[in-house]
Amino acid sequence: MNGWQTLLYKEVLRFWKVAFQTVAAPVLTALLYLLIFGHVLEGRVKVYDRIDYTAFLVPGLVMMSVLQNSFANSSSSLIQSKIMGSLVFLLLTPLSHWSWFVAYVGSSIARGLCVGTGVFIVTALFTKVGFAAPLWILTFGLLGAGMLGALGVIAGLWAEKFDQMAAFQNFIIMPMTFLSGVFYSIHSLPDFWQGVSHLNPFFYMIDGFRYGFFGVSDVSPWVSLGIVGTAFLVVSGIAVHLLRIGYKIRN
Repeated sequence: MNGWQTLLYKEVLRFWKVAFQTVAAPVLTALLYLLIFGHVLEGRVKVYDRIDYTAFLVPGLVMMSVLQNSFANSSSSLIQSKIMGSLVFLLLTPLSHWSWFVAYVGSSIARGLCVGTGVFIVTALFTKVGFAAPLWILTFGLLGAGMLGALGVIAGLWAEKFDQMAAFQNFIIMPMTFLSGVFYSIHSLPDFWQGVSHLNPFFYMIDGFRYGFFGVSDVSPWVSLGIVGTAFLVVSGIAVHLLRIGYKIRN
């Protein structure tokens, strides 16, 4: 293997060695969300016609798990390496900033999709979910995981201690994922909050992803694709630039 392949293998192995914590635990959390919200709100919350609320939850929970775990993978790896001092061994290698980006984001995509697949398999046992447009599912899954992996690189480079990383995740990532239509259709919100939801790029990831399962969505999947694709390019560009200049990792 060459440099970037070795680093990618190392990052994938890092989360897979503790798969009970990095994969199984998020799957269990998503299952609990499905059982609790599905039981309490089934028949009480109106979503799309002919779609049960429990079935409506599944794509949102899958995508939410993909996003959160993709971010956690790259951000936790970088912050741990910086604090433990092991990042210096990577700095001594002749790896380019592109190699770093591909390895960290690639491993984040792998973890995100692995968790998302596990969540879908487990939650699909409790309700019937179809595949109206599988290509849209794959497209939004890859873009969402890639964007959050790149955002995790930015957060990992910026943070200098664990509480800064926790603040980034708790005050930015968590609210944006929970307020993106995972548990509801935005058409059930007042006009003001519908407008606020349209400013959240995570909403378009989940809405486009959900379209792949049901063939219906709150906005056109092409609009979602354009917004998510643009956001992915912007965030990735920032991450690559920070890696290139060695932001907070090179003196």
